[in-house]
Amino acid sequence: MNIRTLVLWAATAGSLLAAPHVHADNKAIAADEMEAYLEFVDYGGGVIFAEQIPKDEWPKMMVIDARDAAQFAKGHIPGAVNMDWRQVLAKRSTIPKNKPVLIYCNTGSLSAQAGFALRVAGWDNVRILQGGMEEWKAKGGFDAASKATSKAKH
Repeated sequence: MNIRTLVLWAATAGSLLAAPHVHADNKAIAADEMEAYLEFVDYGGGVIFAEQIPKDEWPKMMVIDARDAAQFAKGHIPGAVNMDWRQVLAKRSTIPKNKPVLIYCNTGSLSAQAGFALRVAGWDNVRILQGGMEEWKAKGGFDAASKATSKAKH
């Protein structure tokens, strides 16, 4: 065995032995970041109801449908882009920090996970649509805010 092969084997063995330690350090860092976020996040945690979004505000937001492509193809909020909830963090470079971002799924549970990940990563402009697409449709879609306001006046 020549010296080059020996050095290569030693380097490989060293990196394999160090990998669990690096992985554990990364988990600790991630846990610390999540803990810091949870200590200071507002009570709503970035959740917004369809009734809180006036119709004229929708075009000003990036709307992300966090469901899979098949569900998106069957129907989605007009203007939304499809980004599977598991891919949101990996595609974060395409998500603006300088305008509101709304994430939704069917009910809000998966989009809440994606939104949490983005907010921990520094996207403070992300909101999760409470109740997801199902509640958005039930409340009147883009007209949910005006319907809620008109009901309150009666």
